[in-house]
Amino acid sequence: METPKEVRTRIVEKATGDAEFRARLLGDPKGALEEELGVAIPASLSIEVHEESGATAHLVLPPDSKLGESDLRAVAGGTTVGDIGKWGVQNW
Repeated sequence: METPKEVRTRIVEKATGDAEFRARLLGDPKGALEEELGVAIPASLSIEVHEESGATAHLVLPPDSKLGESDLRAVAGGTTVGDIGKWGVQNW
């Protein structure tokens, strides 16, 4: 079983080398990931894909540490990634 980091690396590598997949990932992240990973992504889980440029960089912060684990599950709709996963939304 792949770790979340391995899945992210695989997706980025595929998007780097496959223009059609990259376009699908940017236009329909859920659909592209469901197809690539062979999983159903719950409607309650939002996935955003950002493309960096020479003038823009993206920094992703973890959830506010003031929230407890049950709070995080509630915010995420109780969903995990694989289902996407066995890792939890905050680790995706």
